[in-house]
Amino acid sequence: MLTKTFATCLCGGASLLWLSSACAAPPADPSSIWTLQDENASVSVAKLTDRYYVNGLSLGWTSPTDQVPESIAAVGNALWGDGQQRIGFSLSQQMYTPASTQLAIPDPRDRPYAGLLLGNLSLLSDTDSSRSVLMLSIGLAGPGAGAKDLQNGFHSLIGQPTIKGWNSQIPNTPAVEVLSGRTWRLHIAEFGALETDVLPSLTAAVGDVRDYAQVGVTFRIGQGLNSDFGVSRLRPGLSGEDAYLQTRSFVWYVFGGVDGQAVVYDLLLQGSPFRSGPRVDPVWDVGEAQAGFAILTYGMRFSFTYAAQTQEFQGQHGGLHQFGSAALSVKF
Repeated sequence: MLTKTFATCLCGGASLLWLSSACAAPPADPSSIWTLQDENASVSVAKLTDRYYVNGLSLGWTSPTDQVPESIAAVGNALWGDGQQRIGFSLSQQMYTPASTQLAIPDPRDRPYAGLLLGNLSLLSDTDSSRSVLMLSIGLAGPGAGAKDLQNGFHSLIGQPTIKGWNSQIPNTPAVEVLSGRTWRLHIAEFGALETDVLPSLTAAVGDVRDYAQVGVTFRIGQGLNSDFGVSRLRPGLSGEDAYLQTRSFVWYVFGGVDGQAVVYDLLLQGSPFRSGPRVDPVWDVGEAQAGFAILTYGMRFSFTYAAQTQEFQGQHGGLHQFGSAALSVKF
């Protein structure tokens, strides 16, 4: 999926896309970027809210361009050739519950309770028309991820009932995942002051968290679209990553996109194959649609995404699982 620059003007990936365009690196960016992001299933018009993928929280830092340790930069050069490189680190937590959260003994046919806490180290490489990412995630799934304490503590704070079944969540399990992906940025047309583009992407991940391949595409309309490669999302959401380079004083766009995932294994549904615990049968083909907007000004980027996802496991009910995702990035 990841290929080197060919004749300085040909970019490609997975031999599925061969795009003739200038492959020069974008301008240098001396600023680091901090990003705070939250995804929550209470922001939903679905029948079931605050269920399944309940919440995802992430705090991340992205380096200025070309301030990458030589040993890591050498990996990027070997994979992708010359590009504008950054490294990033983020700490993320995700929590999952069944549909019926007031049962002390959960329905064994429903989604298991699960928390996931990850430290994510990523390497980005940008050209004018593509962004490549390689990410290593290491952490813990289970009680040690702190999902029970965070959810019940927040519910107590806002006066909602505590969730009953967290003591049955999947046991503590080391979590490791390696992810690789590429997003292309293809200009479509301009309509007066409005720009349009399309962002096709390919992603694959392996490890003991979630093994999957993903194909996605996003369409955008706005101004200053060459400032980023789409909004940030927690994986396995369709993400353009945290890095951006604001190309005009005020950048804005609206977007819509879809992706399909072929899922081989999901720890948070199936549990560890080497340990007993709650588990359900996953659905191997998962689709997601998303739409939203982004605004970049004064060195900041704010985005909001509304996502709707098909079933992830056999017997899941409530229709499409829906949630909102908001992210704020600030440069220093």
